Amino acid sequence: MSYAVRPRGVLLPDRFIAVAGNIGVGKTTLTTWLTNTYGMLPVFEPFEGNPYLDDFYVDMGAWAYHSQVWFLAHKYRLHVQLEERAGVLVQDRTIYEDAEIFATYLHKSRRMNERDFQTYLEMYEAMSLKLRPPDLLIYLRCSVRAIRKRVRQRGRASEQDIPATYLRKLNQLYEDWIARWDKSPVLVWDTEKTDYLGDLVDALEFRKAIEKFL
Repeated sequence: MSYAVRPRGVLLPDRFIAVAGNIGVGKTTLTTWLTNTYGMLPVFEPFEGNPYLDDFYVDMGAWAYHSQVWFLAHKYRLHVQLEERAGVLVQDRTIYEDAEIFATYLHKSRRMNERDFQTYLEMYEAMSLKLRPPDLLIYLRCSVRAIRKRVRQRGRASEQDIPATYLRKLNQLYEDWIARWDKSPVLVWDTEKTDYLGDLVDALEFRKAIEKFL
């Protein structure tokens, strides 16, 4: 196996693949599938450790800044750790989404005030300058109706009362973000209309699409 080497001698991953998309679109499922199918090394989103998350879903205005700063710090740590591992890595949600989607939504919806948002952006922009972007971004697309059904099925208590309007606005921010993404190639996959797990034709199409990047 070959490695890219920084001037300081730090080994970089052979490939870094990021899986992006709204809540419940299938990011963790795809990350697990890529791990099992191609032997990639998974990096999962640390949502379970966020001590503000339950409070945030109850009162977004009071806990938006706290919750987003926690995610930003932990996601930055994950990205830094990526550069210390060799192999093909696949990450479930990126630091870019935390800022470009979730924090932006909270600011636009007036749940995060201007002062807190600008402080957050200062931290995000300083961090992102030091990060290696993914070699491939896989963007998963799904309707709000399908997302809500999946959220109910997986049963995370903190997600059960998420408003449909919130998911809809996140979907729009994701579409705007992916349209302007220029840091790497993008593979867009509709997880509602296509089933790479259960449909043979879809599975072959997905394998063909992703294997050219490997």
